[in-house]
Amino acid sequence: MPRIKSHIVSLSFVALTAVLPGQSRAQDAAQAARDEIAATFGAVPTFINQVPDAALPGLWTELKMLEMSDETALDLKTKALISLAVASTMPCDYCIWMDNNTARQAGATDQEIGEAVALAGMTRNWSTIFHGLQVDFATFRKELGGS
Repeated sequence: MPRIKSHIVSLSFVALTAVLPGQSRAQDAAQAARDEIAATFGAVPTFINQVPDAALPGLWTELKMLEMSDETALDLKTKALISLAVASTMPCDYCIWMDNNTARQAGATDQEIGEAVALAGMTRNWSTIFHGLQVDFATFRKELGGS
């Protein structure tokens, strides 16, 4: 029995030392992301420090490569309008505020913002109707020209 405890303690120590370098890499990667965020926005917003170190680098990379990049298939204004429309249906006050500002900075007009939000509302409304009435999907597709 003491021998088993000794092996368990040894294995625990090995597991702990294997985790520590990973934590350091996660902290280093998170700090690099924070440095990029500060360079991009002029400061690190407080909420960023609430994001776990292991998640921050991936979240930041996704945000800057997909939403903030002008080297994607969609232009910045279109992406902001899509994001605003989605956020409006959730609803997410944080996203609505940010996406509205971003869309305006990218040149969106009040009319474009209104249409994006109205389309999102209309899509959600019809989705509620289709699901609530249990409309048969195969019949729906067939009647509207799909296979």
